[in-house]
Amino acid sequence: MTQHQSTQTMKPATAAKKLGVYLDATPAEFQEGVVSRAELNALQTDPPQWLRDLRRDGPHPRPVVAAKLGVSISGLARGGVTEPLTTEQIEALKQERPEWLERERATQAEVRKETARLKKRDAERAEQDD
Repeated sequence: MTQHQSTQTMKPATAAKKLGVYLDATPAEFQEGVVSRAELNALQTDPPQWLRDLRRDGPHPRPVVAAKLGVSISGLARGGVTEPLTTEQIEALKQERPEWLERERATQAEVRKETARLKKRDAERAEQDD
């Protein structure tokens, strides 16, 4: 008796998240269908023009906006940014350097510094335990 392996599929929202794009900006056929694991791999390996354009110009989902601005997703919300932004809008914010962005970048830098300190401390403890 042979087992047939079913094709693993995901909802468009999941695929968009894995691709780092804003679902509402994707083509209708992408939004309305399901995406197989093989299709997702193909999109990642050899992205079609619409995906390259979206990744370059946006609109970008919040995690991508946050990363491009160097802040957390929570920091975006505290700064009043709740909608997806285009690359052009992100660049404009970087040029304007509003007070909230500078504050959130400083907070993010402190978080990264503290995370690195804890990682170093844990590594040193692990070394001592060996």
